[in-house]
Amino acid sequence: MPNFIAFAAQRRVASGNLAEVSRALRAELARTPDLGYLVFDDTTGHTIDLDLRVADMLPEEPAPPAQPDKAGPGRPKLGVVAREITLLPRHWEWLAGQPGGASVALRKLVETASRANRMRDQARASLEACHRFMLTMAGDLPGFEETTRALFAGKFDEARAEMADWPADILEHADTMLTTAQNDAYEARED
Repeated sequence: MPNFIAFAAQRRVASGNLAEVSRALRAELARTPDLGYLVFDDTTGHTIDLDLRVADMLPEEPAPPAQPDKAGPGRPKLGVVAREITLLPRHWEWLAGQPGGASVALRKLVETASRANRMRDQARASLEACHRFMLTMAGDLPGFEETTRALFAGKFDEARAEMADWPADILEHADTMLTTAQNDAYEARED
């Protein structure tokens, strides 16, 4: 799946990385100056604001992450960030009795929970991304509400049937996102 996708009305104009989409939109706007368009982040389903005036300055691929500054000795090297949390007294008592203290025990609990819920979190995120795209592009189309109900009920085939009459480009991309949500949901169930 491309990183970004652009639509003008109900027609897909471009898909790919941000630089490719930006250049394609500029070419479309040269032909049709009053063209209205939306650009979506495929991962989240969110629309993004794209300043086409800087399209030529966008890199083809994102720059590699910068090397962090050399930190002094201690926890900053690990990226540890202090925050406040509120717990019941019995929780603090339990944490105080854990090897390594409260911080170590909390980090272990968070790591375990994040690993255990990784697939469920991914399934939820892809379902929400699919819904965001559909809401923006198909919210006024026939069958949208039924499609949404089926989507959140995990009835993916019903959702496909309800959106069958949508415009071709919207249908194709919604189906791609629906397939991702469906696959993630099945993997989360197996986890």
